[in-house]
Amino acid sequence: MKVARLKRHRRIRKKISGTQDRPRLSVYRSLKNMYAQLIDDENNATLVTCSTLSKDSKDSAGNVKAATLLGGMVAEKAKEKGIEQVVFDRGGYPYHGRIKAVAEAARKGGLKF
Repeated sequence: MKVARLKRHRRIRKKISGTQDRPRLSVYRSLKNMYAQLIDDENNATLVTCSTLSKDSKDSAGNVKAATLLGGMVAEKAKEKGIEQVVFDRGGYPYHGRIKAVAEAARKGGLKF
């Protein structure tokens, strides 16, 4: 399973990369938590980072509700930095469940991708 996901992730990463104007929204999902980062690949810099481990997320960390909160937190922090457009990197995961919840919440928060 992990090998197949990493192959998909490599295939996706060939096609997308983040810039200063339009960073890459990278999502990682473990069994218990989720992590999201806005990455500028040109300068090799992480601009914004959020996770369900932070004090802002009070719900359990491994469900769709927590993923929705994570997407909102990422959008909020991105707006503070002046970022409005991103490229979504699902990390080789299927686009449903928690990954979809993060993406939709980030869109509701004002990010365009």
